[in-house]
Amino acid sequence: MRSLADAVDETAERTGFSGVVRVDRAGRTELCSAFGWADRAHHVPHTVHTQLAIASGSKGFTALVVMSLLERGLLDLGTTARSLLADDLALIAPDVTVEHLLRSGIGDYLDEHDLEVTDYVLTLPVHQLDSTEQYLPVLEGHETAFAAGARFAYNNGGYVVLALLAERASGVAFHELVRTLVCEPAGMVDTAFLRSDELPGRAARGYLHRHGLRTNVLHLPVVGSGDGGAYSTAADLAEFWKALFAGRIVSRASVAAMLDPRSDWPEEHQRFGLGFHLRASGDGVWLEGYDAGVSFVSAHDPATTTTCTVMANWTDGAWLMVRLLEEQFGL
Repeated sequence: MRSLADAVDETAERTGFSGVVRVDRAGRTELCSAFGWADRAHHVPHTVHTQLAIASGSKGFTALVVMSLLERGLLDLGTTARSLLADDLALIAPDVTVEHLLRSGIGDYLDEHDLEVTDYVLTLPVHQLDSTEQYLPVLEGHETAFAAGARFAYNNGGYVVLALLAERASGVAFHELVRTLVCEPAGMVDTAFLRSDELPGRAARGYLHRHGLRTNVLHLPVVGSGDGGAYSTAADLAEFWKALFAGRIVSRASVAAMLDPRSDWPEEHQRFGLGFHLRASGDGVWLEGYDAGVSFVSAHDPATTTTCTVMANWTDGAWLMVRLLEEQFGL
């Protein structure tokens, strides 16, 4: 029977995987391997320390910022968006609360049902989107799809609004909130919202296709916000899950509330908590990101303390590797 390392190597060779794969179980790293190019043009290879974009995986960080502010008394799940938005984003209904934004939808500036992730979808030049307040023009003008709490709909705009509410409630910029409330207590030293037009040497460029040099720099905000855009490493993600379940980011009671299934998502064969994907049954939980030049999953099984992380720097690069690990570990 082939070993896990052999299976991962074979899958990487067959699929053109480019990125990092890591598996931790019961406090031990069983596998951590890097494949392909972090920078194709200059033939810079991935290493296990490469910082890769995680796209919507960042939503979990946003949810944790919100829960941390709840614990500090600066927000509440029942806080209405309108109470902090004032006259901004007038189409967000008066009854939409923080909890609604965490688990259901408002009118979405980036509706993934209506586009391909490699399309040019933003209505502003991407270089203007370098802070959460700068997102206001793209969040405007989207009618609410259904009454608050009526049903579940995966939503990007809601998480940018959550970042905006967190800023206004705390008086601190969102990226600073992620750093101080999530990354520092978790020991995530290599996780940050990096500018895509000035990436440091250890950060991977995101490529649209399996082959070629075209990157995603014109497809995404130059700096991400509440719905995506953080860069991280496989080691940091392993630390994240340990810190989360140890209650070092928010209390264990808050973690339990976030991982309580709030919504069914039958078309995706899963459930959704507050910022986290949940298996249709069992305790498996994960973060996932998919965007132009980015595909990412980090999954954790608290019963076996198994964490599997797949980080890829081209649009569809992660999924066959993710399938292999799902088959191996049932995550």
